[in-house]
Amino acid sequence: MTDHATTPGPETHQKIDTSVPHSARIWNYWLGGKDNYPVDQEAGDAYTAVFPGIVTIARSSRAFLRRNITYLVAEAGIRQFLDVGTGLPTADNTHEVAQRIAPESRIVYVDNDPLVVAHARDLLHSTPEGATAFVDADVLDPERILAAAAETLDLTRPTALVLSNILGHVGDHDQARSIVTRLMDALPSGSHLSINDGSRGIDPVFEQAQDAYNESGAVPYNLRTVDEITAYFDGLDLIEPGVVSVPLWRPDPTSATPEPVGEHGGLARKP
Repeated sequence: MTDHATTPGPETHQKIDTSVPHSARIWNYWLGGKDNYPVDQEAGDAYTAVFPGIVTIARSSRAFLRRNITYLVAEAGIRQFLDVGTGLPTADNTHEVAQRIAPESRIVYVDNDPLVVAHARDLLHSTPEGATAFVDADVLDPERILAAAAETLDLTRPTALVLSNILGHVGDHDQARSIVTRLMDALPSGSHLSINDGSRGIDPVFEQAQDAYNESGAVPYNLRTVDEITAYFDGLDLIEPGVVSVPLWRPDPTSATPEPVGEHGGLARKP
């Protein structure tokens, strides 16, 4: 099987609001993408004026995801991925990294941002041996996500759940943990969980910039402490080096020693 049609959800016909900055589009702007509007560029520039390091965080997050996916395919033997909160397509999307190593890999993307939905077909370019699909659903509805993902993935087989910079959009940490638990409970032994999110306790300037952003009227994104991010992996076996600042997670040994940033993540296996 190759590409699957988008699975519509209740937000499918929601209009794209270009008058309010949106985190997915701002993130795309910081990554050097083109799927953003002047309001997003203005918000992104205002943020970088306070904290220029956000661009490094955005790109370090993408590199962390690439190394996670490479490990999962090449070392853990995973061939199925459920990427929730995928955001706008840029370079090295999950399916691109996975299928370069194992063309038979199957990937389901999930998001409910109308601009992401509009660009879903840009994600649906699978190898002939594998499959990709896009589900229009909210991270707050794990049961719908799982039901739709099962149309493409065999959820009785080990699957990697990817939650990259999405749980910060869930205001309550206990609710965010519940979402992770409900999704992982539906996956079998041998499945993996990959999470990375903005963190508190590392860079006060970053925290100040993010707090100001959250008060601006844009869609808020809540930074978590390292302990809170680590708690998402409760009951799972963390892969070394555990939950760390994302540049420090299995960095390229041929590169210079990376500096930590205010973004933490990890990868764990379900026993």
